[in-house]
Amino acid sequence: MGQPVVPVILAGGQGTRLWPLSRSARPKQFLPLTGKTSLFQETLKRVSDPSRYAAPIVITNADYRFVVAEQAQEIGVPLAGILLEPVARNTTAAIAAGAVFAERQSGADTVIHVLASDAAIVADDAYWASVDVAAAAASKGSLVTFGISPTGPETGYGYIEVGAERGDGTRDVARFVEKPDHDRAVAMLRQGGFYWNSGMFMLGAGSFLDECRALSPESFEAAQGAVENARADLDFVRLDEASFATAPNISVDYAIFEKSRKVAVVPVSFSWSDLGSWDAVWKVSPQDAQHNAVVGDATLSNTTNSLVHSEKAHVAIEGLDDVAVIATEDAVFVGRLSESQKVGAMVKALKARPETQAITEIHKTAYRPWGGYSSILNGARFQVKKLFVKPGAKLSLQKHHHRAEHWVVVSGSAEVTIDGKVTMVNENESIYLPLGCVHRLANPGKILLEVIEVQTGSYLGEDDIIRIEDEFGRA
Repeated sequence: MGQPVVPVILAGGQGTRLWPLSRSARPKQFLPLTGKTSLFQETLKRVSDPSRYAAPIVITNADYRFVVAEQAQEIGVPLAGILLEPVARNTTAAIAAGAVFAERQSGADTVIHVLASDAAIVADDAYWASVDVAAAAASKGSLVTFGISPTGPETGYGYIEVGAERGDGTRDVARFVEKPDHDRAVAMLRQGGFYWNSGMFMLGAGSFLDECRALSPESFEAAQGAVENARADLDFVRLDEASFATAPNISVDYAIFEKSRKVAVVPVSFSWSDLGSWDAVWKVSPQDAQHNAVVGDATLSNTTNSLVHSEKAHVAIEGLDDVAVIATEDAVFVGRLSESQKVGAMVKALKARPETQAITEIHKTAYRPWGGYSSILNGARFQVKKLFVKPGAKLSLQKHHHRAEHWVVVSGSAEVTIDGKVTMVNENESIYLPLGCVHRLANPGKILLEVIEVQTGSYLGEDDIIRIEDEFGRA
């Protein structure tokens, strides 16, 4: 094999159709929907073979930068770069920026494998055979997409109609078809020659950028400027906002693939799902004899063809068929499993109401690079949280203008700094942090530190933080 392929992984999506588990603060690609590791981590594992791949480039947004770095580190996959999009501009600008970055690192002849971070794929022999065919075609200048053999008349996917064979394992693209209604999807499957549009591509970096320059010059210029004027931030690369923001908000299918004469498709038959809805999650999950898929604590009686996912509560279901029950710490969704495409519309309605907006954006448990916190109780002038701090980690040196805090250590040992004085606080001990004090919490131990935090004051928002010093670049 020649030069290793460079994976370019898109990890900035929000996945609202998998609400309430997936939310804008921690979307589906970072959740363990199909196993013990997240979809993003499963994607990294598929590109971790050094005989095939170079180190991956990940494109995400600033809000997800630490979870990207942490999840890659957890499974031991080194990254060539984490590019941070300053604004959302769809897939053309993101892929173009990844191609520019890869070209600068490895040359114009570099082949990049563009992957979504939220797809469930079975990487069997058919998968690897299609990857090899696509890489060979891309190295000769083709822009290759992967068409998945449909297993049913799905309305949540776009389709590709294939054309003539090219003699190298790829075929011409006759046309791209937008997400169809059910009747049209059935008709296309009866006709044959239609494949699901996977959104996965194999591209020569130079070939793709040449087509981008010709067919979407604003996207090309924006990507070039964003990478040229990017700045390093710890282990991240912040793309230049002024340049990137000039890119049109357009998908790569519309901007490039539907117009280019270099496009080819590899028809494939491996198991693939974009997990864009709860019924898609159900289809790829282990099921019992009644075709129920259960994650978490649940008791099902006379229930069939259903999905139950519970974070903490014990869910009991009697006498139902075709239901999705998703129970998180602060929200429960119940609906027809077969109509789970409608969840996105429900999320829009929840987001539009001030009283429900928050449950579409954040979880009761929020993750930070040092650990995270869970909200336990909220009142008019107080709130209670549980903080968890990883071994060796520390929070920023900070102060608050409007609140005081009480910390009770329930597990581990805490190193607490208050106005320059350092105190060790052990399990079953507490300490008071007066209003306005400069303070820091650290975990010098080897086990997880857990602290109950009681906040009291006139304003308790997370934005009441003045960071003085921070090892994560947030000061």
